[in-house]
Amino acid sequence: MIGRIGRRTALVFGSYGIAFLLLAVAHQLGAPPLLTFVLAVVALAAGAMSVGEATDRLSHRLSPAATGLVQSTLGNLPELFLAIFALQAGLFNVVAAALVGSVLGNALFVLGLALVVGGLRHGQLKFSKAANRLYATILLLGVAALIVPFLATQVGEPDFGHASELSAVVAVTLLVIFAISIPISLRLPQAGPGARPEVDEEVDRTQAPHGPLWPILLALALSAGSAALVADWFVEALRPAMATIGMSEAFAGLIVIALAGNAVENLAAIRAASQNRADLSLSLVLNSALQVVLFLAPLVVLLSFFVASAPLTLVFTPLLLGALAVSAILVFAIVLDGEANALEGAMLLGLYVIIAAAVWWGPPIR
Repeated sequence: MIGRIGRRTALVFGSYGIAFLLLAVAHQLGAPPLLTFVLAVVALAAGAMSVGEATDRLSHRLSPAATGLVQSTLGNLPELFLAIFALQAGLFNVVAAALVGSVLGNALFVLGLALVVGGLRHGQLKFSKAANRLYATILLLGVAALIVPFLATQVGEPDFGHASELSAVVAVTLLVIFAISIPISLRLPQAGPGARPEVDEEVDRTQAPHGPLWPILLALALSAGSAALVADWFVEALRPAMATIGMSEAFAGLIVIALAGNAVENLAAIRAASQNRADLSLSLVLNSALQVVLFLAPLVVLLSFFVASAPLTLVFTPLLLGALAVSAILVFAIVLDGEANALEGAMLLGLYVIIAAAVWWGPPIR
C-alpha cells in the first residue's frame, strides 16, 4: 500500500490515524475538556493535512477548477459536521460566527498567507484573470445576497418578524445558484501559471500522476468519514474548554472553529502558492469561500429546521456583515488584474487580525 501511494502520503495519513486514536482514547477515558479540545484541534488539522495531501495528488489529474471544487467540498465537511453538532448544543451564535469566519478565514487569512509565502519566494504571482474574476464576482454577489435578510427584517421593513422564512428562501436560491455555477466553472479555460503542476520524478516517482487512483480515493473517504466523529468530540469539549479560558462566543466561532474547519485550505493553498502554482492556490481559496456562501451556509440554515430547537437565520450582526462585504470587495480587487504580491497578502492578514481583535472582548461562552 505504501509503495502505491508514496512514503510522504503514507506518513501524512498515518499521522492523522495517530491523532484520531489519541482523541478517541481521551474521549472514552473522560479526559479534561481542555485537553480533549486541544486533541480535537490537532486531529482536525491532521485530517486536513491528509485531505490536502490527497488533493495534491489529484491535482496532477484534474484542472485547477476541478481540484478546487473537490478539495473545498471535502474540506468543508468538518465545518458542516461542526455546525450540525453545535446547533444541537444550542450554540447558535457560535455557528453564525463560524460560517462568516469560514469566509473570512479563506478570503483574508488563507489567501493573505498564501500571497505572502508565494510572493516572498517568487515575487509577483500571476494567475488566470477570467476564472478567478468569475469566482470573485460570484462571491461578491453571494455576500450581497446575505446582506438582504438583515436589511429586510429590521423594524419597519417588509419582512420584520419573518427572518426564518426569508432565510429559507435565500438559502434555497443560493443552493440553486451553486448548482448552476459548478458546470460553468469546470468548463473555464485555465491558462495561467500553475494550471498543471510539473512532476519532479527525481524526488519521488511514486508521486507521479500515473499511479493507481483508488488508494487515494479510499484515504479521502476514510478521512471525510472520520471527520464526523472528530467534529462531535470537538463541539462536546468546546463549551467547557472555552468557558475555562473565558473566550467569547464570537471569537470561538469566527476564529477558532473557522480556522480549525479550514485547515485543509490553509495547507493546500499555501503550499500551492509556495510552488508558484497561483491558479491552483486561488482556486482552492475562492472555491472554499464560495462553497461556504453558496452551499454550506444555506445547507446549515435548512438543516437547522430539522436538527435544532429553533431555525438558524441568515440575519447576521452588522459587524459580521461588514467584515464579509469588505472581504469580498478586497478579493475582487486583488484578482482583477491577474497578479498579486506579498504586500497585498500582508494587508489581508492585518485586516484579519483587526477583525479578530474586534470580537475578542465579546460575551464569553457559559
